[in-house]
Amino acid sequence: MEIKAFSDFNLNQDLLSAIDAFGFDKPTPIQAQVIPEILKGQDIIGCAQTGTGKTAAFLIPLVNKLLEKESSKVRCVILSPTRELAQQIEQNLIGFIYGTHVSCQAVYGGNEGAEFSQQKASIQNGVDIIVATPGRLKSHISLGYADFSELDFFILDEADRMLDMGFIEDIKLLNSKLPEKKQTLMFSATMAPNIRKLAEKILHNPTQINLSVDKPAENINQLAYLVYDDNKVALLEHIVKTQDVKTMVVFASRKSDVDRIANSLKKYNFPIAAIHSGKDQSERNEILRKFKAGHYKVLVATDILSRGIDIDDLSHVVNHDIPDDPADYVHRVGRTARAGKSGAAISFINPKDQFKYYNIEKLIEKDVEKLQTPEEIGKSPGYDPKRKSGNNRNKFKGKGKPKHKHHHKGKKHHGHNQNKNKHNNPRPKNKGQD
Repeated sequence: MEIKAFSDFNLNQDLLSAIDAFGFDKPTPIQAQVIPEILKGQDIIGCAQTGTGKTAAFLIPLVNKLLEKESSKVRCVILSPTRELAQQIEQNLIGFIYGTHVSCQAVYGGNEGAEFSQQKASIQNGVDIIVATPGRLKSHISLGYADFSELDFFILDEADRMLDMGFIEDIKLLNSKLPEKKQTLMFSATMAPNIRKLAEKILHNPTQINLSVDKPAENINQLAYLVYDDNKVALLEHIVKTQDVKTMVVFASRKSDVDRIANSLKKYNFPIAAIHSGKDQSERNEILRKFKAGHYKVLVATDILSRGIDIDDLSHVVNHDIPDDPADYVHRVGRTARAGKSGAAISFINPKDQFKYYNIEKLIEKDVEKLQTPEEIGKSPGYDPKRKSGNNRNKFKGKGKPKHKHHHKGKKHHGHNQNKNKHNNPRPKNKGQD
């Protein structure tokens, strides 16, 4: 049967109302394929690019199943590689479970002792859904109060990223602490051999679903500029002034570069902020909140945000530096043009990054248009990508002189719906599908 609307899934009416409140019109392709399989109880290994509605694809059927019965113990663990992504999943969950008996708790590090105590209390009280980073959940489990005896669901989101970050042994350990009989769902942007090997260990006869692996969405307008490092800030200023920029995320490779770029752009009176791992968690949360609320037009960030930020109408993503891993490019540009919307992804290619960009084009199977640096800013380097960066240094020794320089914490208590308690929050606004 062709799926045309979320009502075709025969979902709980409260959940359908929540989906409508999010503003989701119709299921995305991955949702149309994944949701029925999860509802049938199948283990899933899903391979889909960012921005395809992947997160909602597992949250919607998960909530629908949890609404079928109540429990006094943890029912689901969702693992996430970063605290930012864990927060994003929790925010989406809050919208789906609002006004129901289902509860959730994000569990991650980098916060105060009071937050750890709140996490502990929620786990001890049997919160329905734990959204956690592997290391912090492992810490709670080691203290002996986590009861997973009635757990039904184990979900790994962005499994490839967790393996890249060295969490493989933590994942195996956590899986060993869970009941053998459970429904396990694994989602990854790539299907590398180490992902398949992990899937063989923790999944049981999974249904495999693949959608356009490692390619940016078609509605992202990708282009690149050939530019020397000393001209990048001036070029960024030019783009912000000449293009219809609603909001922009600029990705840089190093924390020091993030701060330098942000400070340089502040001279032009742009509302701008910087975010990276050098800032504490509360400061990062506040910057993100203000950016989403429209206080800042430009956010300069490291790859800490390439998988953990979901912003309505993010019009532009700029790669100030080209990432070493082509897959990181896909995740960066996937922050824009989400859930069917359009967006622009602009990359700055200096001489030493040309071979990296060549590898990106091979991965995405696309020749991206490359523009010259505007003459009023400075000269452009030549383009010879197959000459690797180590050999480029002599040829491009000159740099070209620039011309101008929460949550729903805790379980139901004595039949009380905890979801309505925290600050009397209304249902979150539409965050977009992923």
